[in-house]
Amino acid sequence: MPWENNGGGGGRNNNGGPWGQAPGGGGGPRRPGGGNTPNLEDILNRGRDQFKGGLPGGRWALVGGVLAIVAFWALNSIYTVDPQEVGVELRFGAPKPELSMPGLHFLLWPIETVEKVAVTENQTQIGVATSSSGNSRSEGLMLSGDQNIVNVQFSVLWAVNDAVAYLFNVRDQEAMVRYAAESAMREVVGRRPAQDIYSDDRQGIAAEVFAITQGILESYGLGVQISQLLIENAGPPTEVIDAFNEVQRARQDETRLQEEARSYANTLLGDARGRAAALREDAAAYTNRVVQEATGEAQRFNAIYAEYVNAPQVTRKRLFLETMEEVLGGSEKVLIENGAGGQGVIPYLPLPELRPGATTSTTGN
Repeated sequence: MPWENNGGGGGRNNNGGPWGQAPGGGGGPRRPGGGNTPNLEDILNRGRDQFKGGLPGGRWALVGGVLAIVAFWALNSIYTVDPQEVGVELRFGAPKPELSMPGLHFLLWPIETVEKVAVTENQTQIGVATSSSGNSRSEGLMLSGDQNIVNVQFSVLWAVNDAVAYLFNVRDQEAMVRYAAESAMREVVGRRPAQDIYSDDRQGIAAEVFAITQGILESYGLGVQISQLLIENAGPPTEVIDAFNEVQRARQDETRLQEEARSYANTLLGDARGRAAALREDAAAYTNRVVQEATGEAQRFNAIYAEYVNAPQVTRKRLFLETMEEVLGGSEKVLIENGAGGQGVIPYLPLPELRPGATTSTTGN
């Protein structure tokens, strides 16, 4: 055995133990410089004597260690909550019902700990091209209700309204907001034609996606409230953008030509309506004039008839003379009474001069 060889002498020590001393022997403690190793009792006695006598600075070192431990505990027990945060204190890992408002707070560490949650408004953008596994993709590529592929880029503005639920109900909160909004947008876009997403009803789509997303997050108990959902851009994929622009230009030309045709038709219709109104006015005036003339003639006839009843001979003579005057008033005939020129005399009348505007011509024999 190793302890059988003492001092390298090769002989066995008389009644020697492992430390070169007989158990309970009277050899006494080993003196410094001797060849024997100290026993356990000597070591304990020596340490006790040293503590009784005191070590230089030993008490101050102990006090300093205690103060260091207290300072470390205080640093972990006192915490500050920023103005844009709330604190959730945990006791043995279970959250307390009350929240820590902004300011200085104290807890019993390590029995209690704190988790801080920012309550400021967050923005999650969806539809921006990203890279996954080295392949470029876009979260915004969706299939519309009329079987067109559209690229929708939108953002969700949200804030925490229940810090405890936000910390303990879902692990990756921002990813949950992203997945819920993307799922809701795909659902709504899948029911609508592409033109609604491009320009016709963006506001209606955003409102519908907002309601669906908030319902999903509430069903999971995420503890967040969406404040706004904005559709920033919506269009066809990059690969077909040129063809889409051609289609849009063709639709714009179609709309422009239809507007021009409607304008021309309205012009013609207005003119036709104006002429029709003028004709109706002329017809009404002509009707009124004819009626008035007929009424006047009837009244004149009644007046003449009344005179005829009173003096038929005179009235008949007057009517005859007025009628002959009216008939022969514009005639070029000349009436000569019988015997006006005497027997065998042919009267000479300058008939050409009697005609208005007539000229005479003289011819030689």
